[in-house]
Amino acid sequence: MLDPGAPPQSPKPSAPPSAGARLMRRKPVERLVAESGRGEGGSLRRSLGLWQLTMISIGATLGTGIFVVLGEAVPDAGPAVTLSFVIAGLTALFSALSYAELAGTIPVSGSSYSYAYATMGELIAWICGWCLILEYGVSVAAVAVGWGEYLNELLDGTIDVTIPAALSAPPGDGGVFNLPALLVVLLAMVFLLGGARESARANTVMVVVKIAALLLFCVIGVMGFRSGNYADFMPLGMAGVSAAGATLFFSYIGFDAASTAGEEAKNAQRDLPRAIMLSLLIVTTLYVLVAAVAVGARPWQEFDGSEAALAGIMKDVTGDAFWGTLLAAGAVIAIASVVLTVLYGQTRILFAMSRDGLVPKAFSRVHAKSGTPRANTVLVSLFCGVLAAAVPLGQLADATSIGTLFAFALVNVAVVVLRRTRPDMPRTFRLPLSPLLPALGFAFCLWMMSSLSVVTWIVFGIWMVIGLVFYFSYGYRRSRLAANAEE
Repeated sequence: MLDPGAPPQSPKPSAPPSAGARLMRRKPVERLVAESGRGEGGSLRRSLGLWQLTMISIGATLGTGIFVVLGEAVPDAGPAVTLSFVIAGLTALFSALSYAELAGTIPVSGSSYSYAYATMGELIAWICGWCLILEYGVSVAAVAVGWGEYLNELLDGTIDVTIPAALSAPPGDGGVFNLPALLVVLLAMVFLLGGARESARANTVMVVVKIAALLLFCVIGVMGFRSGNYADFMPLGMAGVSAAGATLFFSYIGFDAASTAGEEAKNAQRDLPRAIMLSLLIVTTLYVLVAAVAVGARPWQEFDGSEAALAGIMKDVTGDAFWGTLLAAGAVIAIASVVLTVLYGQTRILFAMSRDGLVPKAFSRVHAKSGTPRANTVLVSLFCGVLAAAVPLGQLADATSIGTLFAFALVNVAVVVLRRTRPDMPRTFRLPLSPLLPALGFAFCLWMMSSLSVVTWIVFGIWMVIGLVFYFSYGYRRSRLAANAEE
């Protein structure tokens, strides 16, 4: 029996959450949206419409896969590389549908990292974000490596001068330091520091140029088409087709870049799903068309080791170096556009992770005048530039593919989880046949990951271990979500 004269007793403090509960803590969608645009010392500016978002997606996608990595993929698949593009595009489509629904429901920076945080908890979100860092950072470097090949083609065709191999190729590819790769990353950094709207305008011009260059290649390349080049359509079997598709999947990450612009879009919930689907349709059509013409115009055995294959085909078909030089000029602009937009995506993912306390505050500090995360942009650019200058392209492309595929697999899971946990949440786009299509997307991602080399898996495993060490030594202790829950 309580003594009425006794002082009131304070309630017993609740026990702190277990380590397992902290790792599985989800960030509410409402909080993600409420924090949209806010960083340390300023806010991102909403200045991007449907056209700019679509161009960002195309800009990040259309380029390296067809201008550069085609030369790496054809020796794996032969003429069936066109089928490899279709398989990679189909895998991307399943994941793009999931991205489109989540981008319209959770219109924030961070892409699949943010989607995972809202649906599967902090540890899975960290793993996803760490994969995105691999995907974007290594992708920027891989694209920049190929840029130097076409720059040399352009210089050779215009002023009959090329950059020496020692300064235009990384160690392992006959060089010492890839100076052009570093320069194109630094050029993209300058554009990004000017602001999202200004960068989007520059990217739009470059996208128009690169589409025109690829259409020109198709018109001229078809004149050299030889049906005999397709006689042995699948010389290395389905294993070769899937291996080439896994490498080429690296070329489809652009729609993910569009989803990172959620906090700088004027009407993200309406425009992001449309931009994602429209860009994927345009890019896949161009990829398959150009690949079909390229293999028809040159025997597949002659692609090995060629990172500027399209320019070479133009020279062979016309017998005139002018057309190859013209295509090289288009490729230089096209690949610079990919560097610009993918670098943009990388900075926005780190921005979101920094705002959550999982990486240092410097990555979410926004410059008041430009409305951009300047320190973030400089740090990421320098890292990617040095990586591009020192690591060969083939290794970079496969590392990007495995990080991309893993992140996409998680997005296919996230869309199903959010449907189950928040069925009444407004959605501006609903992917059809759920959960069948997300399940297919998940399965395709795992299948293509299994086609990658053992070395790529070892690199991926080491990257994951490094990420977990960083998370438990830094992010786990500084997580703002956990800190707010304990207050």
